[in-house]
Amino acid sequence: MEAFAIENAYVRRDGRYILSGVSIRAGKGEHIAIIGPNGAGKSTLIDVIARRTYPLALDSYRSSVLGQERWMIQDLKKKMSLVSPSQDTFFQTTYPAREIVASGLHSSLGFDFHHIVRDEEWQKADEELRKVGLERLGDRAMNTLSTGEKRRVLLARAAITDPEILLLDEASSGLDFPSRADLRDTIAAYTTGNRTLVMVTHELSEILPSINRIILMKDGQIAMDGTKEETLREDILSDLYGRKVLVACRDGIYTAFS
Repeated sequence: MEAFAIENAYVRRDGRYILSGVSIRAGKGEHIAIIGPNGAGKSTLIDVIARRTYPLALDSYRSSVLGQERWMIQDLKKKMSLVSPSQDTFFQTTYPAREIVASGLHSSLGFDFHHIVRDEEWQKADEELRKVGLERLGDRAMNTLSTGEKRRVLLARAAITDPEILLLDEASSGLDFPSRADLRDTIAAYTTGNRTLVMVTHELSEILPSINRIILMKDGQIAMDGTKEETLREDILSDLYGRKVLVACRDGIYTAFS
């Protein structure tokens, strides 16, 4: 079974196309990285996959997740989780980290008086915090954590439903080099089993060794779709970014500079 399929997606905003006829399919358990210059349409594509953005209703457009075209949104959120910069509003809340994680089971931001939280849900939140190394900070307010800690809390929140598909849109934005490396190691722990991972990144060093499918995007279209060896080449990336790009690889981790 495919994890998801998008066919012929067009997204138009302010008179211009953000996506132009984009099609993508991913198998269950496949790990994919999407890279490209600013404005290429990477985040919009992730939002289309997650059904946060709906393309033009053309007869040729198709979208399915885990073999189904139609989903109740609450059911879909249990199968597919997203971490994106749009969730940075969580960063300034005074809700404790433990509550932010547990509320992922209810698709809410923290809990209000009408929520009923079972003991096993709190236990699950504690377990997810332990996986990201933050069990000791569960009672700390989100706005007192470092940016790296906040990112890991959001990853734990995304993982608490045990989703079959995990979408990461620049999950490490704003982090320094050591924090990005720590988060990469944390994300790697979520790629076991049959879970599908799709990540958007500007940093080649964030691409996990387990990822071997790279999608290059430019001007709202997929410019290339292939393996690391096929795509992460100096000539290919130089053409993609419109400037000379140098590429190095060490222990399965790529870096690029110009």
